[in-house]
Amino acid sequence: MDQLGLWSLRLLLITLCITPLRQLTGWSPLQRFRRMLGLFAFFYVCLHVAMYVAVDQRFNWPELWKDLTQHGWIIVGCVAFVLLIPLAITSTKSAMRQLGRQWQRLHAAIYVATLGGCWHYYWQVKRDVRPPLAYAAMFALLMGWRIIHRWRQAQRLRVPRTH
Repeated sequence: MDQLGLWSLRLLLITLCITPLRQLTGWSPLQRFRRMLGLFAFFYVCLHVAMYVAVDQRFNWPELWKDLTQHGWIIVGCVAFVLLIPLAITSTKSAMRQLGRQWQRLHAAIYVATLGGCWHYYWQVKRDVRPPLAYAAMFALLMGWRIIHRWRQAQRLRVPRTH
């Protein structure tokens, strides 16, 4: 179960690496892998949740509810999982066409879901928090890249005033 969760987080981070790598290298074929990686991440998250429900808790719904209400890391993990569901559902080309610009806004939820995955991992670790902090640092780096890249684009688009 833990390995499925780790690979879910790794795949989410790898998915988020695609845009900066494309921007750095100019190699646009990388974009083709982003959707596939995101869907693999969702698949691993589904397996992670299924293992928790079926193997760890043995479909004991009262115990699952108790865990959900008593352990913050489970709440955070569930929120991250729920955020990924509409992303997986709308990952088709037809959904992209139908949603138009709203598709990009919806898919920005990957940032919140990935942050939730990092937080879920950090919060449930009992001793050595270095691995979850490394994943969180990777996420922060990727988000920092996006913020700086957008700021630079805005600076380039800013038209100097002439009087």
